[in-house]
Amino acid sequence: MAGEDTIQSDHFRRRDFIALIGGAAAWPLAAHAILTDIGFIEGQSVTIDYRWAEGRFDLLPAMAVEIVRRPVALIVALSPPAALAAKAATTTIPIVFHCGGDVIRMGLVASLNRPGGNATGVNLFTQAVEPKKLDLLSKLVPTAATFAYLMNPNNPGADATTNEIREAARQLGRPLDIIGAGTASEIDAAFERLAERRTSALVVMADQYFDEPRRAQLVALAARHAIPTIYGQRDYAIDGGLISYGTDLAETHRQVGSYTGRILKGAKPEDLPVLRPTKFELLINLKAAKALGLSISDNMLTLADEVIE
Repeated sequence: MAGEDTIQSDHFRRRDFIALIGGAAAWPLAAHAILTDIGFIEGQSVTIDYRWAEGRFDLLPAMAVEIVRRPVALIVALSPPAALAAKAATTTIPIVFHCGGDVIRMGLVASLNRPGGNATGVNLFTQAVEPKKLDLLSKLVPTAATFAYLMNPNNPGADATTNEIREAARQLGRPLDIIGAGTASEIDAAFERLAERRTSALVVMADQYFDEPRRAQLVALAARHAIPTIYGQRDYAIDGGLISYGTDLAETHRQVGSYTGRILKGAKPEDLPVLRPTKFELLINLKAAKALGLSISDNMLTLADEVIE
């Protein structure tokens, strides 16, 4: 999904704050708290307005062009496609991004410590997290003979991330099937393929496209086909998925809110180094494990930040 926020500030006669949101529906709550902490109060010093593109990444370039034609003060992009669309549309309006992938390779910043240009933000480093997910799943299901990786081919960082997990599988000596799915029907077809190939375990790419409403679809399909699956966000495990491992989004959303506030108060993106997550969460759903006939080792349970009974 994509959305935009408009903010009016005491520091400017009119100030617009635009957020191109790709599924991170919880971010506004965290951002509001941070803005309040630094003196921006919704309805008083700021006004926030949302627009949604319903996950249509192809609409983002035109949306970004329309946004920069307005008296915009700042753009927040919460997915790689949104960040790239914003970056292509303006070289002067500040951009705060929240996305995975290699932000240097994508051209969002010149370097992590010295971003240069008009963009900075939080890099989730999903290309490094995906191999860890494969390792955790292989330990959770040690008897698994074949693994698969479900990825979104429309993600700008998909190739780099896929290469990372393919190399991780090679080092683990695990065969890995790469399957792309960028629509709801392709997700259904992917699971049919997984079932036909009798895939033992599945890693789902950490991608905002796979969040709601597709999160429920993914969890249901994994259960229906009895495929042990690891996801990239805690909500999947909470909603019935077997296991999740990824960044603490509450923390990274606060980081985005903090940078947003600092820039609205006069800081320049080029002077703010790209942040990275410091907290990662591992959740295990014992109910899902029981349904799959899996026995979770004490060691795995000890590693978990949260165990869902």
